[in-house]
Amino acid sequence: MKIKPIWVILISVAIAEGVGFLSGLLSGNIGAVYQQLQQPPLAPPGWLFPIAWGILYALMGIAAGLIWLNNGDMLARRNALNLYAIQLFVNFTWSIIFFRFMAFGAGVAVVLLLDVLVLLTLLRFWKISRPAGILLIPYLLWLLYATYLTIGIAVLN
Repeated sequence: MKIKPIWVILISVAIAEGVGFLSGLLSGNIGAVYQQLQQPPLAPPGWLFPIAWGILYALMGIAAGLIWLNNGDMLARRNALNLYAIQLFVNFTWSIIFFRFMAFGAGVAVVLLLDVLVLLTLLRFWKISRPAGILLIPYLLWLLYATYLTIGIAVLN
């Protein structure tokens, strides 16, 4: 029995959103920690993060679903989705390391690794499905901004 495409997309979005939700849950009181930290210039208000990440996880899930549904090279799709899963795991660990353990130096290392993994994932997705690659562009841009914030907080605190 073949799963309908809409279900593949919905399941992919649910997985991405679930990873983000669980990471936030295991990270402790992110809002309170964020408010007590010295912020670099251009730091947004704390309420913006759950909105931005909710949208980004949905876009990531849709992109992964498009790769799953693509009829192209099975090995290329599997490799792209494996890389996606790795970056999703690294994404999951970042806020726990940064907010729960307040390990700012480690947080910088993790976000820099995440930058590379997301760029590689975007490039692989792009080769398989241009729309899937395009859907990851906002994620990469937000992540680069988050990298600036992470480094700024690490330096200031």
